[in-house]
Amino acid sequence: MKTVNLFQKLKDNNEKIAMLTAYDYSTAKTIEEAGIDAILVGDSLAMVALGYRDTYIITANEMQVFVKAVSKGAKNSFIIADMPFMSYNINVEQGLENASKMIKAGASAIKLEGCNKYILTLVQRCIESGIPVLGHLGFTPQLMNTIGGHKIQGKTAEMTEEILISAQKLEKAGCFGIVLELMPSESAKYITDNLQIPTIGIGAGNGCSGQIVVTDDILGKYQDFTPSFIKKYADLHSVVLNGITQYKNDVKNQVFPSENESFSLTPEEQNKLNS
Repeated sequence: MKTVNLFQKLKDNNEKIAMLTAYDYSTAKTIEEAGIDAILVGDSLAMVALGYRDTYIITANEMQVFVKAVSKGAKNSFIIADMPFMSYNINVEQGLENASKMIKAGASAIKLEGCNKYILTLVQRCIESGIPVLGHLGFTPQLMNTIGGHKIQGKTAEMTEEILISAQKLEKAGCFGIVLELMPSESAKYITDNLQIPTIGIGAGNGCSGQIVVTDDILGKYQDFTPSFIKKYADLHSVVLNGITQYKNDVKNQVFPSENESFSLTPEEQNKLNS
């Protein structure tokens, strides 16, 4: 069983951390079989799995369903649950309650976006309550409406220093790692080099301690939008489309089911049926 200690151990050994998202039992099981270091049940499932327009809509109760499915498929993995929009922002009590529900659903830790006085207090209270926390800085999707859309963060030395200060505050509060999203690789590396805890990059170059991407993106399954920083390792959309099309044609042409995919009566049973 993988624990939170794995992250620091990998960073201290100069070994990169490989993470992926998962939203369902079978995908989680395959990811664990591949030896991925940790799994994130990301709120990106709002679009990828539920077809919502963005991550703002998904609720904590919906997230718990997917956390349960992933935890059943990846029983020995370290699973991190995204805390969705406004599931932790009202007060510390609300944040703790929803975080505890993620842990009870099967998560090993939670992920929180941003860094302000309130977030730092919530991080500390989660740690005190036995809930590990992964921070998230740079581009923070839940603040997209206030930062003006999908914009690269840390594009200047001043902006990078501000993010580093926030990262150091999260580190001091007890976060075991920090996701850095949509940042120049030089900025992300600078932040990583000035932290004791590991960083996990997404669109932030190879200077981070590890990487996290949406599994459906790298496998070519999700077709609505593909980030520019994604490398496709497979084209599952075409594979699935071709398979379904062949099935449809076989049904239409009465090729499926054949005798191999059908059950038959014994001669005696058939005689009784016909009598």
